[in-house]
Amino acid sequence: MARLRDCLPRLTRAVRSLLFWSLVYGYSGLCASVHLLKLLWSIGRGPAQTFRRVAREHPPDCLNDPSLGTHCYVRIKDSGLRFHYVAAGERGKPLMLLLHGFPEFWYSWRHQLREFKSEYRVVALDLRGYGETDAPSHRENYKLDCLITDIKDILDSLGYSKCVLIGHDWGGMIAWLIAICYPEMVMKLIVINFPHPNVFTEYILQHPAQLLKSSYYYFFQIPQFPEFMFSINDFKTLKHLFTSQSTGIGRKGCRLTTEDLEAYIYVFSQPGALSGPINHYRNIFSCLPLKHHMVTTPTLLLWGEKDAFMEVEMAEVTKIYVKNYFRLTILSEASHWLQQDQPDIVNKLIWTFLKEETRRKKD
Repeated sequence: MARLRDCLPRLTRAVRSLLFWSLVYGYSGLCASVHLLKLLWSIGRGPAQTFRRVAREHPPDCLNDPSLGTHCYVRIKDSGLRFHYVAAGERGKPLMLLLHGFPEFWYSWRHQLREFKSEYRVVALDLRGYGETDAPSHRENYKLDCLITDIKDILDSLGYSKCVLIGHDWGGMIAWLIAICYPEMVMKLIVINFPHPNVFTEYILQHPAQLLKSSYYYFFQIPQFPEFMFSINDFKTLKHLFTSQSTGIGRKGCRLTTEDLEAYIYVFSQPGALSGPINHYRNIFSCLPLKHHMVTTPTLLLWGEKDAFMEVEMAEVTKIYVKNYFRLTILSEASHWLQQDQPDIVNKLIWTFLKEETRRKKD
């Protein structure tokens, strides 16, 4: 009997683990089946169009716009990876580090690079696997521990010990984790359209609507097929994410120009350019929930209420994990792509938060 009591906790954990991974891979298979049907439907309507891809050998001029900053590279000694970033503002000024989401890259911060360079050294990074940053081939190289270490190493390489950290979407996830694991590195934390990781984990398991909105997390567990689906119809899915009525920037927002959209398609149409970004998601279920989860950094959370991928209720719950000054601002007409959708309002809110915190310290 005593031996049975000793074995019971291990058995319970094993059963929970089995149920969890059955859910993950079962839902992943379901999502893959839906996308397979979409593929077959597309082929049936027009096979030539489905497999059409326009060759893009040269980047659009907007990616080399000097008003956005200087293209720079840094090689991290321990990992050996070379990271690409665009920097604006004078060296020696306080560092503002910008972490993009999916499927984005440094260019998603173009409005912030111009805005904050007057008082900050603004660095918009291409995350591991994105854009011109090196992309390791194995999915194990994209675990959250690796992504957190990347940011720490980049700060060291840039000659800084702390920064104002801003993250959107998946970059917001990383920003939360940096603030949790290395609070001394983050002077102020600003997250756009991503809740605290524990809120996300708990909410998605309890709310089927969010499980449906996050179905791409599960679809991305399937090898290679998601990359292929993104590329069909000359990257129609990518265009759809930013421009459609359901997921894109709204009518009242600052819509992407044709050149902006072409910049995204150019970057993600390069050989192998989708595998690195999608690999970020292929380790997520083995890394959450977090053991340590409290944030002690002053935090601003900005949220577009029309976000097609994240339910706004998660933003409200996030405050219980921040043991410091916390401000939440929800923009009623804004989409998931908030810093591009409403750049003037977002920039103003960030300035207010940064100046307010400065005044609080002086007082």
